[in-house]
Amino acid sequence: MADETVRSPGFDLDEYLARIGWEGERRADLATLAGLHLAHMRGIPFENLDALGRRAPSLEPGDLMAKLVRSRRGGYCYEHNTLFLLALEALGFRVTRLAARVVLGADSVESRPRTHMLLLVEIPGDPQPYLADVGFGAIGALLEPVPLRPDTEFQDAGRRHRLTRMPHKGPLELWVLQAHQESWTDQYAFTLEPFEEPDFEVINWHIGTNPRSPFTQRIYVQGVTAERHLLLHGGLLTETRADGTVHKRELTGEAEVRLLLEEEFGVRAPEGLRLLPPG
Repeated sequence: MADETVRSPGFDLDEYLARIGWEGERRADLATLAGLHLAHMRGIPFENLDALGRRAPSLEPGDLMAKLVRSRRGGYCYEHNTLFLLALEALGFRVTRLAARVVLGADSVESRPRTHMLLLVEIPGDPQPYLADVGFGAIGALLEPVPLRPDTEFQDAGRRHRLTRMPHKGPLELWVLQAHQESWTDQYAFTLEPFEEPDFEVINWHIGTNPRSPFTQRIYVQGVTAERHLLLHGGLLTETRADGTVHKRELTGEAEVRLLLEEEFGVRAPEGLRLLPPG
């Protein structure tokens, strides 16, 4: 197993596991993969504060450790999934970066570019690959990895997901992740074409700095526990309980938003960053 691990300068596995509260086994097996995935989802919030300030966050291992682990901040998909990839490789998993088109709320699969990062994970000795994704900022996100297997419903920590294959023009199969929310709803579409670090450096810069990017226009913060999903989008706070009940309230000003970020998400917003649009 030691020969299969990948050690990245700047990444500290012990600190990362302490950050997500993982005290289980450190093995490249399915139980560890599932446990780490769920612990990461519940341990580190999704947030776009760097992009809100029109700055693309660094994806370097040392910078991810400094921000998401030591400073107890969150991040968006490239940060979350890069950090998770570093941990999985350190434990002996084989991981491939993939890119998806977010189709949730889109007119068609082709109407949006491939901007979401997700992971394909291979376990030593297991012929079944798994889809892992700890960086999708939506209530339809995976809480645990699911097998790359079409037309099968999976239960992941109380959520329901399935993968389907959709006809399209390209030579590679197009996979679609669906979440069950009253009905089956498309979340994102992807192929198994590998993407590399330089690809996501470019995509990250585009999403983090483009004034038309949804993440540069309004605050977006998400936290997950066993009891609830909490989402702050602009000035609207939405709490979805495990039993399906939903509570919403509008926040009235910058001071209230900053206080809520610290108390509910454990995130301290950078000084001088405007969190709500003027007016």
